Amino acid sequence: MSQPRKSRALIIVNTNFYSSHDDVAVGTRRGARREAEKLSRILSRLNYEVTLMQNKTAEEIENLYQQECCRQHGDYFVSIISSHGAEGVVLGCDSKPVKLTRIFQILSSETCPALTKIPKIFFIQACRGRDLDQGVVVECDSREPEPGGSSNYLSIPPQTAAMFACSPGYAAFLSISGSMFLQALIKVLEGEERHLALNRLMTRVNWEVAFRCQARGTYEGCKEMPCFVTNLQQEVFPFSA
Repeated sequence: MSQPRKSRALIIVNTNFYSSHDDVAVGTRRGARREAEKLSRILSRLNYEVTLMQNKTAEEIENLYQQECCRQHGDYFVSIISSHGAEGVVLGCDSKPVKLTRIFQILSSETCPALTKIPKIFFIQACRGRDLDQGVVVECDSREPEPGGSSNYLSIPPQTAAMFACSPGYAAFLSISGSMFLQALIKVLEGEERHLALNRLMTRVNWEVAFRCQARGTYEGCKEMPCFVTNLQQEVFPFSA
């Protein structure tokens, strides 16, 4: 008897950035690579076929999602993006923006029929603005938004869910030990909560960040509040391997 197809996971982590004008390095996101590698190992144990990509340009990021349309998929598609960002966009390592709506469009039923009925789940560690939630030495995964670069974060196609590290307009925090958001996700996926339905699992991640995480160092006392939006049409249990 043939084995069932494994679900797919695509993890993209950008840690080293350069200016698109003069190829000058513009900063390193310390801690991001290590937690991305840990997430890759966790998802592999949960029966996902994982692709982990590091330091990709905006064009390369789009190409990675287009390649997913040609792959064999199991029951779920999960993608984790860890980068700098602004509302509605994440940045390639060339500091150029990629609209999240463009990523969602690539995987929509119109352009990717193979994924039409498969739940697509995104976890996005990136700033959505520069405001600080007043509520580790940290870095902010942010930049000034490009004119016209924002998009409505609710614009997701059917059978898609997206969880963001922070609320619209706010910064997401990262330290040398990792990000508040993805560290909370790691904790949940390593515990019994991984057997929960996705909406309950995401709520648990919210709780972990809201009540157990607080910035130190330069941003002492600042908080972060993840949020999620879903267009899924049924309860799903993507991590109950």
